[in-house]
Amino acid sequence: MGRLAQLAMNPQAGASREEIYLAVASLYRIQGAGLNERERELMREILRRLTRDVEMAIRIALAQRLAEDTTAPHDLILLLVDDTIEVARPLIIKSPLLTESDVLKLIAEAGISHQEAVAGRPHIGIPVTDALAKSDHESVLRALVRNVTAKISNTSYEALVQKSRALTGLQEPLVKRPDLPPQLATNMCEWVSDALKSYITTNYGMAPKSVDSALHDVHVVMQSEPPSPKDPPADSALKLIEKLSASGQLKAGFLMRVLSQGQVDLFDLAFSKLVGVELNCFRTGFYEKGARVVAVACRAAGIDRSVFNTVFNLSRQARSMPCNLTSQDSNDVDLVFTSLTRQAAMDELRGALAT
Repeated sequence: MGRLAQLAMNPQAGASREEIYLAVASLYRIQGAGLNERERELMREILRRLTRDVEMAIRIALAQRLAEDTTAPHDLILLLVDDTIEVARPLIIKSPLLTESDVLKLIAEAGISHQEAVAGRPHIGIPVTDALAKSDHESVLRALVRNVTAKISNTSYEALVQKSRALTGLQEPLVKRPDLPPQLATNMCEWVSDALKSYITTNYGMAPKSVDSALHDVHVVMQSEPPSPKDPPADSALKLIEKLSASGQLKAGFLMRVLSQGQVDLFDLAFSKLVGVELNCFRTGFYEKGARVVAVACRAAGIDRSVFNTVFNLSRQARSMPCNLTSQDSNDVDLVFTSLTRQAAMDELRGALAT
């Protein structure tokens, strides 16, 4: 250990600083758990001193190797996350060792580029998204709302919608999030472009008199219905779906909202109504005939490819089913979204569920 420290301070002693950097990092990675605190601090100090002199490509390569390593020392991960964004990004995006506390500290203390990377980290929870939503930097907010796996609270959505008045680049990705509360989407009609107004009208639009009534019904059903699937559906669910369908509010966005709430009865009932398929036939095909049928159903209902995996995973998790997709499944799903129009998907779906 002392020899490594001497070499780090004197690059003329026989080894390049790049070699020393990699040697120390490898030793730390492999033996970190067995080192005492003095040895760990010495290694961190060596790496900190060498960082400014070691080529970025080498530091990036090390970060990429550690990005999915579940056994790497936590403080080595934090040391690299504190490096330039090119080094830090793979760890911020992928490392399972970064805790929510680490990420919140990063948001508070790091620069915009690091915050953007945090905003793109998969499955970030509400404490993290609440912190990100307070940013005034459009690039950070845009990365957040484009992250379809991020869980965003209603409070943060309200803040984001208000910020979109001035930050025009935030408007389209915000409007197209499947879990944006419909009333907030309606509010955005005051300041968004005509094209986005048309999108909101198509995907969220309702006759003004029916908005409050339908949203009240959604709230009542979500509070009263148990999350486990029921057969047949409750009368309240049937009445709600009929009401939404009649008022033109039964859209893909509603499917995503109830699914994200675990309301699988409402999801099945609304989906079958939207694609015009009898409920039991829909359930049989959707849950028993594989990923392609799910993709065809999503295409027919107007659900985008970017949220297909969310639909597939959540719908199966709600019924305690496996939700793994093979590479062939993914290829089949991609083909559905690239080759079928909505009408062609609707025709194929009805044919598939009739057999």
